[in-house]
Amino acid sequence: MGAHHVSDLLALTAELVSIPSVSHHEAALADRVEGALRRAGHLEVLRVDDTVVARTELGRARRVVLAGHLDTVPPFDGREAHLESDTLWGLGSVDMKGGVAVLLDLAATIADPAMDVTYVFYACEEVAHDHNALARLAATRPDLLDADAAVLGEPTAGVVEAGCQGTTQAVVSVGGRRAHTARPWMGVNAVHRLGPILDILGHYVPRRVVLDGCEYTEQLQAVRVEGGVAGNVVPDRASVTINYRFAPSGDAASAEVVLRALFAPALDATAGDTFEVVDAAAGAPPALEHPVLSRLVAATGAPPRAKLGWTDVATFAAIGVPATNFGPGDPLLAHTPDEHVSRPELDHARQVLATLLLAD
Repeated sequence: MGAHHVSDLLALTAELVSIPSVSHHEAALADRVEGALRRAGHLEVLRVDDTVVARTELGRARRVVLAGHLDTVPPFDGREAHLESDTLWGLGSVDMKGGVAVLLDLAATIADPAMDVTYVFYACEEVAHDHNALARLAATRPDLLDADAAVLGEPTAGVVEAGCQGTTQAVVSVGGRRAHTARPWMGVNAVHRLGPILDILGHYVPRRVVLDGCEYTEQLQAVRVEGGVAGNVVPDRASVTINYRFAPSGDAASAEVVLRALFAPALDATAGDTFEVVDAAAGAPPALEHPVLSRLVAATGAPPRAKLGWTDVATFAAIGVPATNFGPGDPLLAHTPDEHVSRPELDHARQVLATLLLAD
């Protein structure tokens, strides 16, 4: 078993970064990826909208999925992609065109892996989950994602980031009574009534949960506050939207129970106060006991850590495929104006994944 010539991964990443692919506009990049995969010759290639799937069919005992998303967040004004020595700066270099370049190179150059491989390059990861093309593929063509294990090429600084946290978004609304601001005692200010709720948020102490040696630190944050009628009116309604990132030891239902209990002392149903979950997604357990994923950890030469955030590892877990996160680039740089990835980071990620695919 072997591999052909390895690409200049930094140059390939720069080429991919030069192709704009903000969410919902991935067609040009999908065209580039599809063309490269079809030229490889040893892969069965399928396209579903702007998602490209390529598979080996060698009859191996195991199959692994290597997946990465094609889209980026919107660009920052005045920020141009550029190379500085062995470092590429630019939108998507970390999240996650560096990872896409590594997967694309593996797909093109490793024709005879020790296990069958399905490569998935998908659209709309950076937007609401309703648009996520991997989730859509899981619902409509689960056969394309059928595998023993999966690796999501999200940036992880070259170590395994296991599982992922679940996420819940809820809106806590409180009632009041309108009045003229010159005579506020005639009303009840709903914005003022948010005080106890914000106090609960401000004093929240994150819970820490250890699974498979990986510590997941839960988080609770206010992400939006709304209220007010006019500059001379005491408001009769106000709300705060909160986001809860919970450890994969629990599910979305248990997360809702936790939140309702936390905010119950500050809410008064007789005043019209409400608590509503508006979005929720389950997390995924580490699953590092799976032989493919444990072999990946060994190939990195570093201990795994928890993924603090939601990723499509949860999409794989929901269809029964153990999965983990591994890819080039510092995840703390994702979605920032300082996004950059280096040649050594790309080469390390490729070496680790090639070791996984070629090991007997």
